[in-house]
Amino acid sequence: MEDKNKGLLKKRTALGRGLSAVLSDSESVLQSEHRVIAINEIPVASIEVNPYQPRTTFEREALEELAESIKLHGIIQPITVRQLDESTFQLISGERRLQASKMAGLDRIPAYIRTANDQQMLEMALIENIQREELDPIEIATSYQRLVAECNLKHEELGDRVGKKRSTVNNYMRLLKLPPDIQAGLKDKKLSMGHARALINVEDIALQLVIYKKIIEEDWTVRKVEDYVRNLAATDDKKEVAKKPQLPVELQKVQSKLSSHFGTKVAIQKNGSKGEIKIPFLSDEDLNRILELIQL
Repeated sequence: MEDKNKGLLKKRTALGRGLSAVLSDSESVLQSEHRVIAINEIPVASIEVNPYQPRTTFEREALEELAESIKLHGIIQPITVRQLDESTFQLISGERRLQASKMAGLDRIPAYIRTANDQQMLEMALIENIQREELDPIEIATSYQRLVAECNLKHEELGDRVGKKRSTVNNYMRLLKLPPDIQAGLKDKKLSMGHARALINVEDIALQLVIYKKIIEEDWTVRKVEDYVRNLAATDDKKEVAKKPQLPVELQKVQSKLSSHFGTKVAIQKNGSKGEIKIPFLSDEDLNRILELIQL
């Protein structure tokens, strides 16, 4: 049995502990509680696909270009796998490299072999793809959402893991509130992230779709969409002012500070000595973010 394992795993060099085998282009290793066993060359045919792969599409032309590069230069950065049994491995990250290696006709491929349970598999695969692949904004948003929901990460922790500010993470996740047609447009590059971020501020879905159609048919710039949405909001604010009594200056300042603190449009309503404060949220994740700020 030992000889069989030696034949299957041609050990090249030992590594320390860490996640940078997944995230870094170098062979340095960051601290982690999950141990990387070694870099080995393993048979391509012995590798199963990653069931947690967040990337749904791969461009054929890009794969062919990568395959040609592999033929000339070999695999520069090993893939990462976990060992299921003595002759089977499961891909953690590096599906493009694996597919391109098959296209290049390689029988064996260098790989980091590490221990990981299913949740760690999902987390590593998601983070590796976010950091290294050219995902579309919806794929990034979905990956963030899965990290929060399935890996039990808070927004602040998620920002630290992927090297992004929490506001950036929130901006991506808010894209998932857009209707399916607009999400599909983002994936197909019919509109940009800037267009989508402006559309998020329109509460009426039907109106979002009308503006989306204008973006496509009339080639609206991001600036034009932002101006259009801003004018809509100004009109709505004027209607609200006409319907409601004006807040005292002191309460307007409080309302502004609360809106800034919570990252959403807080509304204070006052009727005599009584009143209420409204803090809107866009999703369960956004509600959790606000509750964290309130420390509940």
